[in-house]
Amino acid sequence: MKSLRPALLVLALGAAFAAAGNASAQDRTPVVIELFTSQGCSSCPPSDAFLGELSKRSDVIALSFHVDYWDYIGWADPFAKPFFTERQRSYARSLKQRYVYTPEMVVDGMGHDSGISRGTINDLVTQARGQSAQRVPVTIADRGPAGVTVSVPAFATSDKLDVWLVAFDPQHKTQVTRGENRGSELINYNVVRNLALLTKWDGKATEWTVPVAQLGDCDGVAILVQRADLGAMVGAAQLRRTK
Repeated sequence: MKSLRPALLVLALGAAFAAAGNASAQDRTPVVIELFTSQGCSSCPPSDAFLGELSKRSDVIALSFHVDYWDYIGWADPFAKPFFTERQRSYARSLKQRYVYTPEMVVDGMGHDSGISRGTINDLVTQARGQSAQRVPVTIADRGPAGVTVSVPAFATSDKLDVWLVAFDPQHKTQVTRGENRGSELINYNVVRNLALLTKWDGKATEWTVPVAQLGDCDGVAILVQRADLGAMVGAAQLRRTK
């Protein structure tokens, strides 16, 4: 399968992100990269490997969302969920794409590309960091059997913001026996297993406790603070749990 390459590199930026902002909060807040991928797509392994490299960076939160629309061609991706596919389709609407494609990296909710070109993604990371005027520092604390605690300071916003809870596994190796990648051992990084809207946040200083039941057996936890309808990210943090 050939990758469906984007006709245009889209960077959707509203006027709210054009002004200069809080540089210190901006420097502390990592840029979020969401890779939409499938084990049934022969074009995806290079971008999967690149996501593994990105996952080691302290200034990036790299997450792998497996979509299900390639399952029909011979290999049902064990990590794919319809909800992840719908998230990608929602991004396509938000970023005014004509179609969805794999692999696709969405950078901070503002730009997208296949992830095949490292230079393009690095440029998008730089642009996202420079053009996000306001960033809210998010703190996640591991509470062991009690789950995790998420804290955010007061943040000036006229609209409610979406706070997403992401539970992920750092790595999975899969022997693929059918489909376009048959005979290959695929390695996927920061594989999202659960995604849930934690709350609609009004910008007041708040703390939430997320119970273990919502995290499952995943070692990784990320919190994404995002403008409504899958808009730009305004805050994010991640944590490796101790169990």
